[in-house]
Amino acid sequence: MPPYLAHEDTGATGDTGTGVLPLVLVHGHPFDRGMWAPQLAAFSADRRVVAPDLRGYGASPVPDDTSTPLSVFADDLAALLDHLGIDRCVLGGVSMGGQIVMECCARFPGRIAGIVLADTFPAAETESGRLARAAMADRLLREGMAGYAEEVLYKMVAPYADPEVAAHVRRMMTGTDPRGAAAALRGRAVRPDYRPLLPRITVPALVVVGADDEYTPVAEARAMHEALPASTLEIIEGAAHLPNLERPEPFNAALAQWLLRTGL
Repeated sequence: MPPYLAHEDTGATGDTGTGVLPLVLVHGHPFDRGMWAPQLAAFSADRRVVAPDLRGYGASPVPDDTSTPLSVFADDLAALLDHLGIDRCVLGGVSMGGQIVMECCARFPGRIAGIVLADTFPAAETESGRLARAAMADRLLREGMAGYAEEVLYKMVAPYADPEVAAHVRRMMTGTDPRGAAAALRGRAVRPDYRPLLPRITVPALVVVGADDEYTPVAEARAMHEALPASTLEIIEGAAHLPNLERPEPFNAALAQWLLRTGL
């Protein structure tokens, strides 16, 4: 691996001149940094925004290993922050990206001033879930991404989603290297249980969930919100698993209000 991930950086010089903390956004599986396009556009005017491609996704190299644990993703992010000269940031993630954010909170909490957890959950994988992820990893290596993308597209976004948004999500999924996606699935299958960590995360937290998310229902988000000491819960109507893409206006408004209210 290179010393840092491929990434988008709206403040490449390291200083936007506003004094506000950088916002670092972590995509989910099986996507790339393109999933944060609405947020890069909305927040870059007055804040440095960084969106990396995780190891094995987008323009970042595919791992040699057959499994990429969340701890490896977290260490990659720490290396990227070092490379960019970012000592402290607001760190947000969607789905798997949210679990990587939790792993970062466990590994280097002093670098994180606030967190955004969108459409994610903290529990460890079940035994049946581990078997299912392993089977899916094998399938992706055998068949590629196209069939999987068609099967899950209208769970990632709602069936009523804007066709352009659905097409963008499909492009990201089919453009992902199956080797990177398979390694992430195997690594995510053995993730730890982050529920004991949540009460120890005392920085401000924004928990966001699409009202129609089947993968991480509102009840999961509410339980996570209640476990975090300084949390705000936002439910985005008219969205499923990717509200930042499906309903960027209310998502961005909720994020902007939270950043303002918490002084981040």
